[in-house]
Amino acid sequence: MRMNFSQSSMSRARILFLAVLVLAFPFVASQFGNSWVRIMDVALLYIMLALGLNIVVGFAGLLDLGYIAFFAIGAYIAGLLASPQFAVVIESLQMEYPAAGELLLQLMGNDIAAQGLHLSVWLIVPLAALVAGVFGALLGAPTLKLRGDYLAIVTLGFGEIIRIFMNNMNGPVNITNGPQGINLIDPVRIAGVSLAGEAGSGGMVKIAGFYMPSVNAYYFLFLILCLLTVFISHRLQHSRLGRAWIAIREDEIAAKAMGIHVRNMKLLAFAMGATFGGVAGAMFAAFQGFISPESFSLTESIAVLAMVVLGGIGHIPGVILGAVLLAALPEVLRHTVEPVQMALLGSIWIEAEVLRQLLYGLALVLIMLARPAGLWPSPRQEDRPLPATDEDEAQDENRSAA
Repeated sequence: MRMNFSQSSMSRARILFLAVLVLAFPFVASQFGNSWVRIMDVALLYIMLALGLNIVVGFAGLLDLGYIAFFAIGAYIAGLLASPQFAVVIESLQMEYPAAGELLLQLMGNDIAAQGLHLSVWLIVPLAALVAGVFGALLGAPTLKLRGDYLAIVTLGFGEIIRIFMNNMNGPVNITNGPQGINLIDPVRIAGVSLAGEAGSGGMVKIAGFYMPSVNAYYFLFLILCLLTVFISHRLQHSRLGRAWIAIREDEIAAKAMGIHVRNMKLLAFAMGATFGGVAGAMFAAFQGFISPESFSLTESIAVLAMVVLGGIGHIPGVILGAVLLAALPEVLRHTVEPVQMALLGSIWIEAEVLRQLLYGLALVLIMLARPAGLWPSPRQEDRPLPATDEDEAQDENRSAA
């Protein structure tokens, strides 16, 4: 009894300490420059992405190498609906297809044709989540009978198709502006307050009479969204749906024999994981104010997958740890490798960009050699995916042959 009370008190103390640390971070870090807070803003977006991918890879056991495509879909929906880009779409449509252009002009009006659509981000976010979820289900539908390497190749191709699609949709009707990307995307507004700061404010946001840098305001917004994502992921993991995913991950044939509708469960995993990616993409577009196809390359998909694997597949706290480390580590190395070389060697032998990538890759290799199950694997054996053995692979081959 005393031990349980002591453990509960220690757990509450740790949670309280973590909460104070997270809330105080932007105010302390901004004293050393806004770039450190901006790094954490991006890390929070990657946490949302990693938790979404964790549903597909960690819970359902489906290897997805094209997850960044859903991030791109959410970002481009925000770019199209919250910037002057829609005016460009109408103009190019009038030039190529006059009848369709005139019809769209009559439906939208002259103001939209001149300035574009500028919908609220709070209308765009649900739409981005819905469209990304639909595309997630479309990706899952033709891959239901694929597993392992074959599934990875198909999802990789899907991610590249979306990136190339966005890169080439600038003709004959200019929808995405091609490789030049979409700029002047509206920032997030809450109760009429722009989180980017009003013109002439120097990037300062006034909330309830207090001023804070724009990056701090976005930090708290992304933190709230991350907490909501963690809550949803936790509820999913411990629901009947989550248990069905884990059963499919461990043994698909046994899960089907127990009455689990494997096809529907896989489609739900793809769709729900994609939903988180769509929301994160819309927030990314509003935060950056600019998007281009280069932001959604294959390396980004691999980076998000590495966050899930490095932190601990299927374990929500581990995935968060992996996302923070891999999102922040390259930027920290960018700021530190040259000063360290100057202090130790008196000159810069290797440029920061080259050395930080070398150290980043070396860190990944060493961590996975030392902790093959991840930095923070699930403490419960039933929630932790086990590595495949030679016997398991032989059984899979026999099942496939049968």
